[in-house]
Amino acid sequence: MELAGRAAAIPPAALPSLDDIRTAAERIKCRVVETPCLESRTLGEILGCRVWLKFENLQYTASFKERGALNHLLQLPAERAAAGVVAMSAGNHAQGVAYHARRLGMPVTIVMPLATPFVKIDNTEKLGAEVILAGGSVEEAAQEAQALCARLGRSFVHPYDDPTVIAGQGTIALEMLAAVPDLEVLLVPIGGGGLVSGIAIAAKALRPEIEVVGVQAATHPGVLARLGLVAGIPGGATIAEGIAVKEPGRLTLAAIVEHVDAVVLVDEPAIERAVVLLLEIEKTVVEGAGAVGVAALDTLRPRFAGRRVGVVLSGGNIDGRLLSGVILRGLVRSERMVRLRVTLPDSPGGLAQAAALVAEMRGNIVDVVHQRAFSRRSARQADVDFTIETRNGAHAREIERRLAEAGLLVERLATNRE
Repeated sequence: MELAGRAAAIPPAALPSLDDIRTAAERIKCRVVETPCLESRTLGEILGCRVWLKFENLQYTASFKERGALNHLLQLPAERAAAGVVAMSAGNHAQGVAYHARRLGMPVTIVMPLATPFVKIDNTEKLGAEVILAGGSVEEAAQEAQALCARLGRSFVHPYDDPTVIAGQGTIALEMLAAVPDLEVLLVPIGGGGLVSGIAIAAKALRPEIEVVGVQAATHPGVLARLGLVAGIPGGATIAEGIAVKEPGRLTLAAIVEHVDAVVLVDEPAIERAVVLLLEIEKTVVEGAGAVGVAALDTLRPRFAGRRVGVVLSGGNIDGRLLSGVILRGLVRSERMVRLRVTLPDSPGGLAQAAALVAEMRGNIVDVVHQRAFSRRSARQADVDFTIETRNGAHAREIERRLAEAGLLVERLATNRE
């Protein structure tokens, strides 16, 4: 949805300038990774445009969040730095603050919601932070973090609604446009809005004609809801938990209205497809939030057709079990894994015959479920559910045809294909 003509919420003077972002770039230089910005010719061929990927998943903590966190920490007065910092986060911001606070010798405490996965707690503690679990939601955890700052006299490092954090994230745009000066579009994930704010401020100052498009998960259209462009309250299950923010910040909303051209939404199947595409084509692991730019390119191909598009892969911290599930679902969507229910005579050799036919067609059987009690067929028959790996959809259909030609009743079972 286009944002042109909407009034900014606060004076632009409160936001960082291009000079602030350039200063931030010098400040954090050599302390964070200047990640590659590379063209993906294969993705471009698939999606119908030219695509450059900014690999922020290659930061030490696998997320862009290091940039803003470090820029903020380096500007704390000496007495505030000595007192230490507190942050509230269930993921990437926590790790970015923990990592750089430890390197700078600052005491650091991270407040996480009670339901935070163990792996995220462990990763944050390994980076040197004290972790406190509090609150049943991110909002409740934030209240505890603020209370902790008041008790201990520490500084709070906001994950997005802070001008120094926004400036740090904006250094990504400087690197992208230095690497590819003639980009026409930037696709940037939006959660709280710090990343897109910094990138849009820098990009529009350097090249006013460039189009900056923010991307949100369809379950969490916080910016569009805040602007009254969609109905309902943001919320729901998403694999893009890194941008599952119900509402942008005060500063970031103003920056988005002032500098971002449009915000688009992508649904869960599109995000999952994007994660799998990046894994298979670029051999890179990207979390759901980091893959939404590619999901937007896939979903809205006519909008970006033939254009030179830069996509920020904002992070790579995806749970291994979740990634496994996404890969398997991707195989199902592309028909490289199918489930066939084959009705067989309930007699010796029936199952072996069907399995031999699948093997003859070079299908790989990965699971077999033999149904007798729950079958609707004759008591002299049995339903056998085969899960089969195939080359593609055409190969799957060839296997179905061969089984049917052998006189067997074959039914394709429901999948998550759209």
